[in-house]
Amino acid sequence: MMWPWIGFLLFVGIVLALDLGVFNKTAHAPTMREALVFTTGTVLLALAFSAFVYMAYEAHWLGLGAVVDAVDGRVNDGRVAAVKFLTGYVVEMSLSMDNVFVIALIFEHLRVPLQYQHRVLFWGIIGALVMRGAMIGVGAQLVARYHWILYLFGAFLVITGVRMLFSNVTEHEEEVEGWVTRFLRKHFAVTDRFHEEHFTVVLNGRTFLTPLAVALVLVETTDLLFAVDSIPAIFAVTADPFLVFTSNVFAILCLRSLYFGLAGLIQRFRYLKVSLALVLAIVGVKMLGMEWIKRWLGEETNHWLLAVIFLVLLGGGLSSWLADRRDAVRAASAEG
Repeated sequence: MMWPWIGFLLFVGIVLALDLGVFNKTAHAPTMREALVFTTGTVLLALAFSAFVYMAYEAHWLGLGAVVDAVDGRVNDGRVAAVKFLTGYVVEMSLSMDNVFVIALIFEHLRVPLQYQHRVLFWGIIGALVMRGAMIGVGAQLVARYHWILYLFGAFLVITGVRMLFSNVTEHEEEVEGWVTRFLRKHFAVTDRFHEEHFTVVLNGRTFLTPLAVALVLVETTDLLFAVDSIPAIFAVTADPFLVFTSNVFAILCLRSLYFGLAGLIQRFRYLKVSLALVLAIVGVKMLGMEWIKRWLGEETNHWLLAVIFLVLLGGGLSSWLADRRDAVRAASAEG
């Protein structure tokens, strides 16, 4: 059963090696075109992987799909596993979008040069893989042993969604940023100057952390905070650790590659927070009422969940675009 994991980690390692060693060998600020090309590549890889999931779980390659999924109590065949993977991918993508905005704020506050931001994001992916892998492993074991914990996850997500509607994410992240920065400056020597793309530098025989290292720690910390919301959400879809982990990884790869094209635009999505809050609430309600919802919708529950999440995100995007258009028309009328 370890071979699928080893093969997937090798695949991710190759993708990351190509990213850092070929496409971004020298430090530079990726253009919008480069960001979109790499993002398109990761989306196509995710879709191709969903086809692999279908075939692997249908034929039970290397033991995949041989264990009952603790969420819905059924063995995942090819079609069900592929739908769960894609649903988890969309859920993780949507719930991590706000993280892009927070990362942009961190880079802006620390004045990280554009040409060095990719390096921070690259090593941030490595840390995210380790942290999320550990959280998913623990979460999957808890769900498998104590099915009732799904109801706790559901209640947590609903409460988090409600709080998101009435909280200021920026202020919360600034508090976290301040605490982490103070901790680093108290326990480590930190220089205020960038030294190219290095995370540490030796000055007068003493090792200092550079602002780039501070940015990396902050990115990892915010990813951990966002994972606290997103990891429980995917357990509304499946408790299969392989599906949970792989969908998380593809979502992280896609969003980090899209960062340079999305960071400047995401602030224009004024209804993003509302959309994400609704996604959290919907997933939480699904977990709380899973037995009743399954009897009502049947075996196609995950199809409906995927469709509803897509419509919520699409509605948020269209509402933001229409609001921008309305404001532009009003501004033009006022000038006229």
